[in-house]
Amino acid sequence: MLSFSFDFFIHLFSYIGLFFVVGMVKPKWALFFLKNPSRIIVMSISIILFMAVMTFYGAWNKEKMLQEKKSVESSIPVSELPVVK
Repeated sequence: MLSFSFDFFIHLFSYIGLFFVVGMVKPKWALFFLKNPSRIIVMSISIILFMAVMTFYGAWNKEKMLQEKKSVESSIPVSELPVVK
């Protein structure tokens, strides 16, 4: 279902961090499309993006764990029970 890798989330976190740092130093660079950018807007956008990525990472990690659990369960050989006569 979710065919992302861990590197995808690392890249998203680094882009959010870069956006936050640049926006805190020079809000005009990060919010070039606004007439009156402020640090509060940069902080709000960064927090919202961080929460969204963490939620998405949690869903991806849960799906990955379920797939691993399924593969482990299917790979365990079932021993045959002795037949009682």
